[in-house]
Amino acid sequence: MPQRRRKDNRQRARGKTAKKRSFARRLTSWLAGLAVVAAGIGVYGAYLTFTIAAEFEARRWDVPAQVYAAPLELYAGRALTRDELVAELDRLGYRADARLPVAGTYRTGVDRVEIATRGFAYAGDVEPERAVAVDFAGGTIAALRSLRGARSDVAIVRLDPLLIGSLFPTHGEDRLIVPPERVPALLKGALKAVEDRRFDTHIGIDLRGIARAALANLSAGEIRQGASTLTQQLVRSFFLSNERTWWRKLREAAMAIALEVRYDKDELLQAYVNEIYLGQDGARAVHGFGLASQFYFGQPLDELELHELALLVAVVRGPTYYDPRRHPDRALERRNLVLEQMTAAGLVDADDAAAAAAEKLVLAPKDRGGGARSAFLSLVRRQLARDYAAEDLERKGLTVLSTLDPAVQTAAERALADGLDKLGADASSFDGAIVVTSPHGGEVNALVGGRNSRAGGFNRALDARRPIGSLVKPAVYLSALESGRYTLATLVDDAPVEVTLENGDVWAPRNFDDEPRGPVPLVRALAESLNMATVRLGLELGLEPVAETLARLRGASGRPQAYPSLLLGAVELTPFEVAELFNTFANGGFRAPLRAVRSVVAPDGSVLNRYAIAIEQAADPAAVYTINQALVQVMERGTGRSVRARLPAGLVVAGKTGTSNDLRDSWFAGFTNDRLVVAWIGADDNRPIGLTGSTGAGRIAAEVLRAVGPMSYDAPLPRGLTLAAIDYATGEPVAARCDGAVQLPFPARDAPSARRCAGEEPPRIGERIRDFFRGDRE
Repeated sequence: MPQRRRKDNRQRARGKTAKKRSFARRLTSWLAGLAVVAAGIGVYGAYLTFTIAAEFEARRWDVPAQVYAAPLELYAGRALTRDELVAELDRLGYRADARLPVAGTYRTGVDRVEIATRGFAYAGDVEPERAVAVDFAGGTIAALRSLRGARSDVAIVRLDPLLIGSLFPTHGEDRLIVPPERVPALLKGALKAVEDRRFDTHIGIDLRGIARAALANLSAGEIRQGASTLTQQLVRSFFLSNERTWWRKLREAAMAIALEVRYDKDELLQAYVNEIYLGQDGARAVHGFGLASQFYFGQPLDELELHELALLVAVVRGPTYYDPRRHPDRALERRNLVLEQMTAAGLVDADDAAAAAAEKLVLAPKDRGGGARSAFLSLVRRQLARDYAAEDLERKGLTVLSTLDPAVQTAAERALADGLDKLGADASSFDGAIVVTSPHGGEVNALVGGRNSRAGGFNRALDARRPIGSLVKPAVYLSALESGRYTLATLVDDAPVEVTLENGDVWAPRNFDDEPRGPVPLVRALAESLNMATVRLGLELGLEPVAETLARLRGASGRPQAYPSLLLGAVELTPFEVAELFNTFANGGFRAPLRAVRSVVAPDGSVLNRYAIAIEQAADPAAVYTINQALVQVMERGTGRSVRARLPAGLVVAGKTGTSNDLRDSWFAGFTNDRLVVAWIGADDNRPIGLTGSTGAGRIAAEVLRAVGPMSYDAPLPRGLTLAAIDYATGEPVAARCDGAVQLPFPARDAPSARRCAGEEPPRIGERIRDFFRGDRE
């Protein structure tokens, strides 16, 4: 027995030893595994920290180019009304405030507006903040005075330029970077109080918040609370999708911790302010509080009031669910909850919060920042593409100072939409385009690509190539004058004409009314847009010189094909190309390539490019001046009479109507000293619209001219020309006092002279001597 007992004891001892050894091996294996896992986590953490930091640095300045309009200049003598100035201030987001307390406010009186302007600095151009009084009289600025110091007269004041849009990628993100010093402290405090109360102390994830949310969700039996920190939200916006999976949540937490390791709290909060998604504007995703402030309120972030800041913070929780334009009741309820949380956190007192909660929801028009100006922004992008890669325009945070005049753009958009509506139900499928320029600088002030300018889509101003019809005729008559063989009094036969084409067909153009006029002077042939007279003149000149003239005026690289039908406008141009053509006429024969950009500025404020005026002589100035005077007669006596009747009395306009075959296209191009307007109406499917240039596009262009208040066309008489009177109908020399007389420019050597009217008896010799000594040389 003892021996067996000793044997059993030895076996039990051996078993215990084996178990100890097995446990030791397993423990060693576990520890090794844990070490490998820990090492892997460490390596992954280091990798994550490095890669996240690199991508975060790269994307923090992934900012589309911001495009600004030209600043409105105020000076004594400028044509501007009190109401027009107030409308411009409203567009810029200025607040009406009788106290005039801070920059960005104004107050009104009878024939007076007082403004506390915002300062700005772009492209080395600095405009200080000012407080000024603008007095009006007779539709112009009568005086401009400072409201500070000595209250002396001020020569000129410029309002801060309007942000009209961004060159963001298609279906891409847009943001407006706000520097730390312009982020309201109240906004930072509100974000912490509402979205992440332990932001200043957690490591990227809030364990207490996770536990609290889990308990609340378990109690409710559904997901009611989240526990995402501001850092996690930032990670999600920068790097991750919104899919709800455990793996995504784990990656989000790890990446948030990695960011917290690499950056301090101020940097992360600043990135959040500029990055977080806050709404959708068509294809444009609105990111960051800077752009959201413009999108919802039309104002800079640092000018928002308490109730407006609270609304932006409210939208963070769900930009679609709390969209204030689509769901105003939800947005207001959430805003007021944010105000309560701000009060509880001690950020605002109860009275201020209550006053803010009582404020109504007032939002800026959705297109204030440029939604309706997509056609103009498309032109900006195309012109910048010559010097910048798309990636630079979409990511480098450039500032683009454009030539857009917001008041003119608004007038053009309204004129096209209203003008097409007034044509009636039959015109519901018609569309159009408008281009407005400042001729001498070649600047595009407005560009409308369709009747529904907010919808974007096909840009008819830049891409609709249509036959220009009679708009080609000034180039034909300019060719005649430049040849030296013709004047505006030269007769041309407006009689039926037939042209045998290369294929054997016979082309027999007719006048619009199918009535020949017989011999007429060139001025009448152009003013009344007589087709047969124009074709006869063009054939006498030769088709090649006309094609060459057309190319010179536009600055085109190639000439149009010299077919006989070219003489009546069988050449297809876009409205923008027509504006290039007529801008040369308006500029006295000097071609200034149309530009939409003045300068481009880097994020550090340095000027990358200044797009200066480029002027090149394209035609004889004397001949162009003469044609322009004939274009004035188009408006006074010819096909533009009905358009002229819609304009203010005394306004001198040079213009030309245009109609293509079968009334498919209605055109008008007209200019004054400071504005050129080109308008087109047609159908996208190219069917006839039943409108001439005067009954369609001309009416719309007249509304634009009425709205912008241009200066009359009044160019100086070039050297070598003299004014003389002829009978408009016959071209015969007459006295200027005679009925039917029109005074026109002629080369001095060819100027006709006459001292009596048709049918008058010749003056007696005594009357001639008396008139001679009186100096009566009429």
